[in-house]
Amino acid sequence: MAGGARGVEEMLVGLLKASHLMPLEELPTKVAEYAPAAGLLAVDAYVCDLQESVLRRVTGEGLGADEGDGESEFKIDGTLPGRAFQHGEVLPTMRKARAGEYQWWVPFLDGTERLGVLRVTTAADDDQTHTAMQSLAALMALIVVSKRENSDSHARLVRTAAMNVAAEMQWHLMPPRSYADARVMIAGAMEPAYQVAGDAFDFALAGEVVHLAIFDAMGHDTAAGVTANLAVAACRNYRRQGARLDRTGEAIERVLTEQFAHRVRYVTAILADLDTRTGKLSWVNHGHHPPVIIRGHRWTSTVHCPPAYPLGVELGLEATLCREQLQPGDRLVLYTDGITEARSPGGEEFGLDRFLDFLIRQHADGLPVPETLRRLRHRILDYHGGNLGDDATVLILEWHGPTPYPRREVEALVGLPDQ
Repeated sequence: MAGGARGVEEMLVGLLKASHLMPLEELPTKVAEYAPAAGLLAVDAYVCDLQESVLRRVTGEGLGADEGDGESEFKIDGTLPGRAFQHGEVLPTMRKARAGEYQWWVPFLDGTERLGVLRVTTAADDDQTHTAMQSLAALMALIVVSKRENSDSHARLVRTAAMNVAAEMQWHLMPPRSYADARVMIAGAMEPAYQVAGDAFDFALAGEVVHLAIFDAMGHDTAAGVTANLAVAACRNYRRQGARLDRTGEAIERVLTEQFAHRVRYVTAILADLDTRTGKLSWVNHGHHPPVIIRGHRWTSTVHCPPAYPLGVELGLEATLCREQLQPGDRLVLYTDGITEARSPGGEEFGLDRFLDFLIRQHADGLPVPETLRRLRHRILDYHGGNLGDDATVLILEWHGPTPYPRREVEALVGLPDQ
């Protein structure tokens, strides 16, 4: 009999084994082969596009394979599958299932990176079935993430417009759009998604320390993209060697000046480290807009630090290492000027006050950071009439509070630098 714990195990083990030598195009076929063992009669996977506006069905046959049925694509705003995606909820579909069958929208995520939703038809509505659906969603997320980097089929599926060369570089450079553990929640976004050039963000973890960075390169062309790529690569390279924040900035400066010789190519940047045990934030400012802290769902503070020179201008000035104490629940916001300087068709800037007011209202409504950023991106695009004149990037970190971490093991594994 299908279903039960043994059926769930059979489904997961079978699909996991099949995934090792499976291109992404075969995922729908393999899921259809193994899911019935767990009482899941039919499964359709939908992935979100790059701007998180629509959900598109993964057919294994490319775009247009099933457009005639009216269910190849759903908008995220104003639809039931979109609501499941936005809020991470398992929801019953509105479609009338056959007698003895049930149908659900199930979000699937890689950690907290929202990939899409599954439409699952089941033979029962019980705890075992819900466990089977959510277990399948978790495994499918891992498979999609492991296959998408070398899949042009996936790239075509999640794009709704042509992408320029600079944006192609930037998106392959970026870390996942979101990350979370017991200590922090991090999410980043870039617009215009298909034309972005000189903006970039980065984050990584090393034991107790969370590294954050945001960059805004001079210009709006492919050269700006190359400059941003070099800055991020240099930042990662020296950070992973244990360099302090100020020394990492100096290293980025050297890389840029050596690469471009006497041609001026520079980036503004914020480089920051957060000690997750204490909430102590260390950061340096290289000619960039200062970070903002949202506290208590309503209060904001701009943290100030004497700004150093942009990286790549060879002024030889020392950067100041500054520190700020975060409180549990604080949201740290890093952004580029394209966010605040976006203009309406009438010429009015979006502005810092409107930007912060939007974030505070979403925070007060209890929305998770990734959904806040999704809504912000669409708010900025709508305000600008859908055509941004400059790159607009934002990176948000929420610190949950002190969480014990096995320091001895961390020191042995990663050799934390003394900051």
